[in-house]
Amino acid sequence: MIIPDFIYEPREDSKLMKKHIKDYAKGFVLDMGTGSAVQAIESSKYAKKVLAVDVDENIIEWCNDNIDKRKIEFQQSDLFNRVEGRFDLITFNPPYLPDDEGIKDKALYGGKYGCETIIKFLREAADYLVDNGKILLIFTSFSKPEKIIETMKKLDYKYKIIDKVHISFEDIFLYEIKK
Repeated sequence: MIIPDFIYEPREDSKLMKKHIKDYAKGFVLDMGTGSAVQAIESSKYAKKVLAVDVDENIIEWCNDNIDKRKIEFQQSDLFNRVEGRFDLITFNPPYLPDDEGIKDKALYGGKYGCETIIKFLREAADYLVDNGKILLIFTSFSKPEKIIETMKKLDYKYKIIDKVHISFEDIFLYEIKK
């Protein structure tokens, strides 16, 4: 499948999460910031139903036109603003890089320090988890990991790193998070 330029092409971060989906996807899954839908597609192999959301309406339109929707529903949403229900798993490979002056790319840049989108997500996510539900979250050494971990502690999340990969200039972390 050819992914258009306006969609984040799956890279090391997406591949890191994808290899763990089989161990977590069950019941109802929310794929936040679906982009190319790589996590939604993988989750649909193991879950009953997947809701895949993205802030970009063009991405949702492309997904609806190009991806098998038997177990996946695509919907435009800015984080949780249009999401209803509770989920056994929420996956999120967010924009996590610090803003680069003069460059606007919703798929890459997560705020001034790179962690603002992640922190906003964490503040809302617990309300959308079933009892014993889990979150798989990607972030990097550029995302102010200490601020993200501090936020998880303040919000009483239980969390652990389940995998990590080093690429030439950064570490990419995959965390399991639960309430």
